[in-house]
Amino acid sequence: MNNYEIVVIGGGPAGLAAAIEARKNGVKKILLIERDRELGGILQQCIHNGFGLHIFKEELTGPEYAERYIQELITMGIEYKLNTMVIEITKNRQITAINTIDGIMHIQGKAIILAMGCRERTRGAVRIPGTRPAGILTAGMAQRFVNMEGYMIGKRIIILGSGDIGLIMARRLTLEGAQVLAVAEIMPFSGGLTRNIVQCLEDYNIPLFLSHTVVDIEGQDRVKAVTIAKVDKNSIPIKGTEKRFECDTLLLSVGLIPENELSKCAGIELDKVTGGSIVNESMETSIEGIFACGNVVHVHDLVDWVTEESKRAGKSAAKYVKGESTGRYKVINIKGINGVRYVIPQLLRVKNITESINLMMRVDNIYKNIKFIVKGNGQKIKEIKRAHVAPGEIETIKITLNELTYRDYNEISVEIVKEEA
Repeated sequence: MNNYEIVVIGGGPAGLAAAIEARKNGVKKILLIERDRELGGILQQCIHNGFGLHIFKEELTGPEYAERYIQELITMGIEYKLNTMVIEITKNRQITAINTIDGIMHIQGKAIILAMGCRERTRGAVRIPGTRPAGILTAGMAQRFVNMEGYMIGKRIIILGSGDIGLIMARRLTLEGAQVLAVAEIMPFSGGLTRNIVQCLEDYNIPLFLSHTVVDIEGQDRVKAVTIAKVDKNSIPIKGTEKRFECDTLLLSVGLIPENELSKCAGIELDKVTGGSIVNESMETSIEGIFACGNVVHVHDLVDWVTEESKRAGKSAAKYVKGESTGRYKVINIKGINGVRYVIPQLLRVKNITESINLMMRVDNIYKNIKFIVKGNGQKIKEIKRAHVAPGEIETIKITLNELTYRDYNEISVEIVKEEA
């Protein structure tokens, strides 16, 4: 049995930030495990800029952002293993992992930080009718082929879903000489950032069809044509609204799912809305000593928010290992209602808050001129005005320790209220 103070599973932006922060908080024996051939995670294939505006106050590409943390990790001498797959974790924080050099490894951690990221939904998850030819890829897979492996994936392309990866690939493929014929989105609003809609679609005259989905795929060996149609409020295709596009490739950008098979194996409680772990203010899961951060908790829109959240997990895990934290405090439940889909964290122990806590949330629709109302036991704690909110962008509300200790709360809720004219 190999013993470590903290074991971090995942070497993407979340795992890197968490491991570095744990070292900065006095933990010496840390192991980071990554299943890919290099550190950096999804950032290595995100060669576009726009990263680091909040953390570094400058615009970086994905690999540039990752490299800053990789070099810091190496400089600190934090141990890491590449090409290593974790196949099991237990409630007792025992890890079974495997690679071609060490074989099967049994690792004991005083604390574990889960940073496995997320995966893409596939064609099977959205039940698209039609044949099953080559040329149907997820947007992230296409991004890896084009940006890292050097393969062009098609010449005439349809994209289903307006998530950020799909929007970015619309621009990327256009720059590589392909013709992106259309982006179809089943919802009446885009799931991506506004800046990506403008910079990746509008700037290149790529049409976005909202409230549309794919109703047929043609082709035997290779995609030959794709038909989209408008959908009603129940997402049912409307006959007579079909549009047929002759193409050779269909990209799917239909959502991301937190990668939580290991969490389920350990018996960690998951949130039905986010698909990620239920966490408290310290990013600790339902199992003591196991923490989670980044897209394995909930899907973020900016890597800067992943880094901030993961620093909190790393610092909290360090406090746990050093015996400086305790779970024997009153727990407050936090929930989103009336337009707020979810709030992270879902649990809060006031005595573990030093100055303030950031509540991160997503809304369920596009709203204009609204107020976020935060209530404790039904009484208003604070309100925040917003001119525009959308499901594609995370909203953050800071709650100070003074606001939390004003009353002895059992429950905190966040809701949307329309501003009066």
